[in-house]
Amino acid sequence: MTAVAASLTDADLTAATAEDRTAARTRSVGRPLLYAALVLCALLTLLPFFWVVSGSLRGLDEIRSDPGAWLPRHITLDNFARLFRTEGFGRFLTNSVLVALMVVIGNIVAASAAGYALAKLEFAGRRLAFGAVMAAMMVPFTTVFVTQFVITVDMGLADTLTGIALPGVALPLSVFIMRQYAQSVPDELLEAARIDGAGEFRIFFRIFLPLAGPAVATITIMSFLSSWNNFIWPLIVAQSTASYTLPVGLAATSQAAQHVTDYGLVLAGAIVVMLPVLVLFLFLQRYFVQGIAGSGMR
Repeated sequence: MTAVAASLTDADLTAATAEDRTAARTRSVGRPLLYAALVLCALLTLLPFFWVVSGSLRGLDEIRSDPGAWLPRHITLDNFARLFRTEGFGRFLTNSVLVALMVVIGNIVAASAAGYALAKLEFAGRRLAFGAVMAAMMVPFTTVFVTQFVITVDMGLADTLTGIALPGVALPLSVFIMRQYAQSVPDELLEAARIDGAGEFRIFFRIFLPLAGPAVATITIMSFLSSWNNFIWPLIVAQSTASYTLPVGLAATSQAAQHVTDYGLVLAGAIVVMLPVLVLFLFLQRYFVQGIAGSGMR
């Protein structure tokens, strides 16, 4: 029996060693293939961005003669110079920054409070309120923008920056992310603060918000991106150039001359519009990943 057991043990060890070698060979072959596939996907994703950068460095005549070229024959910064000399560009940029700040601050305050309440407070209708948030996430903007515009006009906010920012100050997605992240905060920590006599506002500002930094960074990026790139709503609400945001203003000025699109100006404007989003994401990307992971989104 001892010899049989020893032989079985040796056979098992041999089989396990063979399996380990096979798994190691599979990993050694599969990992480079995986990296190659990821690099290829990244390059395909970056191709449109590369073409926009290349186009912004070409003259208008060169763009029109060969619009599909990937590299400029003669590099020029004239498109950017003309963009910054465009009448109203500074006002468009300022309007976009102000609207984005209102949207981001509104989402941080409103979504944080709503998410905390939905996750940590017991009140009548809590499930119904969360169901309303989920339903709002599923409703396309095109089905409600007429109603939003009528309400904006009735409130006297048409052709104002406040009217442009108002529909985005409490995005349902931001509330959902904050609610999901708040559920990961231990209830015992909040109960200990209540036992020590802390009120809900103090718990929210002194305990919950510092712990919710990754979720705050996530909704900051998402709400800023939603506001900064928004075109349809500012186009509808803004009735004069004084209220134009950057995307609307660039679209209007690029077609101002005889209704012919100035593609060099458009591409240079696209670079200017993309840069703040890229910079913000580079600064907050670590917290963004933590916030997505903590909220349970995949």
